Amino acid sequence: MSVTIEKILAASPVTARGQPTHLSTDAKGERIAYASGKSIFVRSIDDPSTCKQYTGHTAQTTVAKFSPSGFYIASGDASGSVRVWDAVEAVNTKGEYHIISGRINDIAWDGDSQRIIAVGDGRERFGHCITADSGNSVGEVSGHSKVINSVALRQMRPLRAATVSDDMAMCFLHGAPFKFNSKSTGLHKGFVLCTAFSPDGNTLVTVGADKRIQLYDGKTGEPTKSIGEGEHTGSIFSVSWSKDSKSLVTASADQTVKLWDVEAGTVTQTWRFGEEGNVSIPDQQVGVVWPHGRSDGLIISLSLNGDLNYLVEGNPKPTKVVQGHNKSITALGEGSDGKGQIIWTGSFDGRVCSWDISSGVGTVVDGQSHTNQVTEFTSSTGRAYSVGWDDTLRIVDESAKTFAGESLKLSAQPKGVASADGKVYVATIAGVEIYVKDQLAGKLDITDAQPTAIAAQGSLVAVGLSNNAARLYKADSGNKLTQSHEAKNSSAQISALAFSKDGSLLAAGNTAGKIYAYKTTGLEVATDRWSAHTGRVTSISWNEAGTHAVSGALDTNVHVWSLAKPGSRVKAPNAHKDGVNGVAWVGDGSKIASTGGDAAVKIWSVTGLQ
Repeated sequence: MSVTIEKILAASPVTARGQPTHLSTDAKGERIAYASGKSIFVRSIDDPSTCKQYTGHTAQTTVAKFSPSGFYIASGDASGSVRVWDAVEAVNTKGEYHIISGRINDIAWDGDSQRIIAVGDGRERFGHCITADSGNSVGEVSGHSKVINSVALRQMRPLRAATVSDDMAMCFLHGAPFKFNSKSTGLHKGFVLCTAFSPDGNTLVTVGADKRIQLYDGKTGEPTKSIGEGEHTGSIFSVSWSKDSKSLVTASADQTVKLWDVEAGTVTQTWRFGEEGNVSIPDQQVGVVWPHGRSDGLIISLSLNGDLNYLVEGNPKPTKVVQGHNKSITALGEGSDGKGQIIWTGSFDGRVCSWDISSGVGTVVDGQSHTNQVTEFTSSTGRAYSVGWDDTLRIVDESAKTFAGESLKLSAQPKGVASADGKVYVATIAGVEIYVKDQLAGKLDITDAQPTAIAAQGSLVAVGLSNNAARLYKADSGNKLTQSHEAKNSSAQISALAFSKDGSLLAAGNTAGKIYAYKTTGLEVATDRWSAHTGRVTSISWNEAGTHAVSGALDTNVHVWSLAKPGSRVKAPNAHKDGVNGVAWVGDGSKIASTGGDAAVKIWSVTGLQ
């Protein structure tokens, strides 16, 4: 048996209110790189399901920038480290350099792909200039009294660099080696958030929270003119130049992206996000990049909710919106058709997405979503059911991809949800609630222990308990549950349960990382040798035939187990940084979907099942 990665359905860029998020594209305009969680994702612009994930950072990542050559990426994190690594495979790290004591906010490369300036929040200094291959110092960043938000480097000689900061100033550096030359103060009346040199090197632009767009001479750093007075009505977070240096594009908190003619100082096109006339905070535009090297004039902007919007001049609406999660995904469920083409994911912030496995496209479910962590999914006949820490059971219409009807309030915090024979069972910390046709039809109180997990198949309902027992109940036509068997061989709390498709086998995973497979006739042990995880088992899924199971755990590994040969397991190590939270068999039974703390969904292909 072997497990190989087939595709990564990437997380969305991580965003923060009132802070710019810097995006980067390579020189050919084929790929985009951004930070999310503790990873950096490098995605194809035309086919976002083609993606590489770099997992070398140990802290939350903040920014990633392509070198002009396109062969390397420099990325920074919240601990002040910058790592330089190969952009093709996203595996080999060329160097790791500690720059400052706080968060790295922005990174810039010079035109030769040799020098890097990294800036951010520090104690002794707010940035530094280094060589990319060895980390040797090639100058200093000085002149600011507060955190630096952005840095730009002129791509040709004479080398010039500009840094902008919360102290409302722009510092101009001459290089190389880079040293302070001049400072422009008094122009911006608020935090300066982004700066960029035009590709021809003649002009520098700065934008900020005071809605001002200020232009400077690219060689001397002298202010020339300000454009766009009164156009944007919110902070301008980001700016990017066109390839011919004649236009630029800005992204703002007023939910708009504007295209500017620099010479005339006028807006040539405005894209507004969200409903007209409504203030919608998730639609604030916090980042924008104009990929050079493309012929279609594409612009990519980033909304505060993590959506990447593909904009084309002359088209008032985005041509494509790339969606996903940017917080840890806590639940994964399969579609109800049993074909394994659709999966559901829910994240720590309550966002629910539907994914098409073959195309790799994710869609955020419309409507009133969970306000807190999504715990588990189940699905039956065209509907998906989710429970979350807002103590509700919510119903999703699978074909319309919207939340249907009212949410159902639960009596206690849910631990899991399962469905079988048209009934939906919710395990709460007080017992099991039974819903039929979206109405509460029955309730089972469990007093001697708290339920920790639930699974259902046919008339059988299995409940995992905090006293390490797995109980099997039978459901009758009167929506009552009667206990039939109990297994107590686990040495730790049961954390995950799953029935095989025909209901003959039950797998129970515990918080110590061991999985027991039981025959459901009398809960006799079918195998107790599935014990390779070193952390809590979070999810188990059986294949269609009931011969193999896949499991994910907090130890970041995904294991595929065989019932016939319990010793011959196969492992996908480090599948998800910060732990695996969900696994499922998808496609025609030869693929596995997994998800976890890195907010990405990964599709693995499994071959040679024994």
